[in-house]
Amino acid sequence: MRSPAGLRIEAERAAVLIIDVQERLAAAMPEDGMAALTRNAAILVEAARRFDLPVVVSQQYPKGLGATLPAIEQALAALPAEKVHRLDKVEFSACAAADFAPILSRLGRDQWLVLGMEAHVCVYQTARELRERGQAVHVVRDAVLSRTADNREVGLALAERAGAVITSTEVVVFDLLVRAGGEDFKALSRLVR
Repeated sequence: MRSPAGLRIEAERAAVLIIDVQERLAAAMPEDGMAALTRNAAILVEAARRFDLPVVVSQQYPKGLGATLPAIEQALAALPAEKVHRLDKVEFSACAAADFAPILSRLGRDQWLVLGMEAHVCVYQTARELRERGQAVHVVRDAVLSRTADNREVGLALAERAGAVITSTEVVVFDLLVRAGGEDFKALSRLVR
């Protein structure tokens, strides 16, 4: 059983990983789920900005699946350029992409807040491989999607079985905040309402 301390998200250890939130893939997703994913991704990017977390953004075969959604790009634009790391891939696991290992090494982070699409393919395979590499993984349930609810649930269950913590946007935000009060608390608690 995992110790309670192993569940704690720590700003100095954490990084956000946004997997394949792309135009053509988004068009195949349930509309309400896509709205929630987009909203929660923006909240997590704002938390990354406030807590100085790096953000890694992957795109699966962008020539076929399009670019990262404009709403996600708009949220990312608020971050300093050096905090956003991008990789294009054809592998399902972001970890298997050639550009990922140098990013992982350069960032020196060992806690990953994972969100994106699809839960049962790229999110699951990335979470599994991060765990194989000894990384702590928190899959943000309300910011993860598949084309079907069944596949989303299977992906989340498999990620958990591989050792990932299944969490939510609010859990991540309040774990990073640690305490009430201050500008970060006011701004982020308004966003999650």
